[in-house]
Amino acid sequence: MITQKRPRTIQIFLPTGDPAGIRIAEQTTSIIRLIEVPRSDIAEFVKMPEAKQVGLYFLVSGDSKDELYIGQSGDVGSRLMQHYKDEKKDWERALVLVSLTNNLTQTHVLYLESLSIEKAKHCQRYELLNGNGGQKPHTPVPLKADCDEIHEIGSLLLATLGYPIFEPLTETSPTKTEQVFSCSRTGVDAKGIYTNEGMVVLKGSSAPMTTKRKTEQRFYDKRDQLLAKGVIAEQDGRFVFQRDYLFPTPSGASMFLLLASSNGWVDWKTEQGVTLHDHQGRTLESAAEQSNSHSDMQITSSVG
Repeated sequence: MITQKRPRTIQIFLPTGDPAGIRIAEQTTSIIRLIEVPRSDIAEFVKMPEAKQVGLYFLVSGDSKDELYIGQSGDVGSRLMQHYKDEKKDWERALVLVSLTNNLTQTHVLYLESLSIEKAKHCQRYELLNGNGGQKPHTPVPLKADCDEIHEIGSLLLATLGYPIFEPLTETSPTKTEQVFSCSRTGVDAKGIYTNEGMVVLKGSSAPMTTKRKTEQRFYDKRDQLLAKGVIAEQDGRFVFQRDYLFPTPSGASMFLLLASSNGWVDWKTEQGVTLHDHQGRTLESAAEQSNSHSDMQITSSVG
């Protein structure tokens, strides 16, 4: 179930004054706190009182932030130090979820760990490194309700800091229908949805494994990378998307499909042949007309 979006106030505190260092995020009406810790700042984190608490944590690795490990501990600072000392663990940033009132129990975080692994697998934004689904304990209904609320707030704080682990790639609701665009140049048969994060290429989209056009090795490297991760699979000389996948830009998505340079604002089109560029332009014009209409109504009302 997708949580209905509503206005929120999030406070981000920089204890060292460095925006690339430790960051602490809170919703002003909640007792949940999320602390982002670069691996290089683990020594600073373990000095903080929150490091001694029961907590849920997320380890994110790689420049593209696409690998994820989810864990929990009764002494989260000590657990992170164990991960830090393990040379086989490749992670760059830890995100630690704790309570301002220090009232999380082992049952809370065991349930939250299991729920988080389940939700992360469903959203498929990250390659999950957990070997199992966690240990979901017997959870009384009141405690489960608390955990569900903690998870919702934690999801919001994670996304605010740039880690949308539990955010669906595309939004579906009874009141909103996503516009689907197609890219169908030179053998490509792909559909995508443009969101505020980029272009989501939909499951089942396909394209030739190679191209006769002059191209660069980087396009093949990216193709091979997604093949290795199982995002795409080779079928009859084509690669086929096995799940929805987000590209940061429309051009990045169309270049991947074409294995060549492309302007995604032109190559992605609606069923009626309207380019993404023109479609967005019409959306802006429509919004401006509605705004002007609303302003005229206000003026008429005040005059009358």
